Amino acid sequence: MVSKQISAQSKNAVRAKRGRKAARRPAPELAIRRLLIYLDYLKSLGADCVSSGQIADNFGFTAIQVRKDIACAGFSGRPKRGYNRAELIKHIENFLGFYDKMDAFLVGAGNIGRALASYGGFAKYSLNIIAACDINPQLHGTEINGKKIFSVDKAVDLIKRLKIKLAIIAVPSHQSQPAADLLIKAGIKAIWNFSSARLSCPPDIIVQNEDLGASLSVLSQKLLAAQTQARK
Repeated sequence: MVSKQISAQSKNAVRAKRGRKAARRPAPELAIRRLLIYLDYLKSLGADCVSSGQIADNFGFTAIQVRKDIACAGFSGRPKRGYNRAELIKHIENFLGFYDKMDAFLVGAGNIGRALASYGGFAKYSLNIIAACDINPQLHGTEINGKKIFSVDKAVDLIKRLKIKLAIIAVPSHQSQPAADLLIKAGIKAIWNFSSARLSCPPDIIVQNEDLGASLSVLSQKLLAAQTQARK
């Protein structure tokens, strides 16, 4: 019995070690998005073990796809038993960087910026918006959800001094490229872009675009197609 327990602990240690190594390897964006879906589902379950088939059936995926996605995180199940749910949750969270706190600076304190600064769900992903900046002088010195709004000049100094590497852009499209250029000069290495403009950045700068208008257009087209099909 003791030897079995030691063996199980050794296997768990190997899995954890593999998980730390896997976290350094990039995974396909779609796989990451699916892992987030699996994670919420796993947390809703009460069972100790879960199979790839069970996860797949819940979302309309294939079991092979689920196993491939989980393998991207460096984790594998056990024959006839599936995955240990608690271990899998921790492994996916570690792989996705949930335990690595990220400080971010918000550029733009308009409607979208205020919504982002007020959203409490970012803490779940270890994202911490420390402050914001805006070109409107009337907003300087005010706060959004406890986050102070600075002038652009002070923001650049703060980004450099705190060595912040992640910025969120939530400004009108014509202001987004100048904002990105300024942020990159300040030392920003990754930009989460909520403007509709596509940014021109050096190859070593990571940019994730979130075009709300484009998403709405896709949604509208899908709704239109569904309504057309229903009339037939």
